[in-house]
Amino acid sequence: MAQHSPHPGGASRVRRRALLGTAVLVVLVSLAGLAAYLTRDSRGPAEIPASPPSSPSGSASPPSASGSSTPHTRPRALPVPPKTHDPIAFGKAAAAALWSYDTRAYSQPELRKALRGWLTTEAKYADPASVDKGVPSAVLWKEMAANGQFATAKVYEGHFPNAFTRALQEDPGAITQAYVYAVTVSGKQSIAWKGSPAGGAESRATTLAVQCRPDRPCALVGVMPSVAP
Repeated sequence: MAQHSPHPGGASRVRRRALLGTAVLVVLVSLAGLAAYLTRDSRGPAEIPASPPSSPSGSASPPSASGSSTPHTRPRALPVPPKTHDPIAFGKAAAAALWSYDTRAYSQPELRKALRGWLTTEAKYADPASVDKGVPSAVLWKEMAANGQFATAKVYEGHFPNAFTRALQEDPGAITQAYVYAVTVSGKQSIAWKGSPAGGAESRATTLAVQCRPDRPCALVGVMPSVAP
């Protein structure tokens, strides 16, 4: 079981998570109670399952009847962020990247570095810890790689959460300080491994903080610990 670190790094992670919450709260200032789920450090649906299944009845759910949930069998490249100014389009792409991995094609550090490349370069807003949390640990990755485990994602829908939309309607100018948008994405993650190319699939949902300044493409701020409807 994970233990809380007494070292300064722990305090730094807490501070970054608080800053992530603050960035979104610039827009959501009128929403009482929302800060709690934006800043609390809890495991949420946004994380990638890291347990390698030992059989088709393992960590993944049984595959659906539709063939669309079957993952590709060829190794997949590391995720590259799209150049878009649309926060929903970027959020959907980021969710797909966070729900996908391929132990056959690259190492755990390489995936972690690639996902960090999606983050905003504005350090006061970026929350790399929330992204790292979705990457399987080095130990688990080694076990998964031995099984040739990989996952692909299918995104169904992305939208601004209801509370975020209401806040924008009440104060449209509030977003112009950080240009951070909340985006909720839903979809399906398909997992497969050596000897079981059909794998299994499960529904996924996550809320992301996405920064889209007018003068540059969108970038990821972080992954929220809870899903906002």
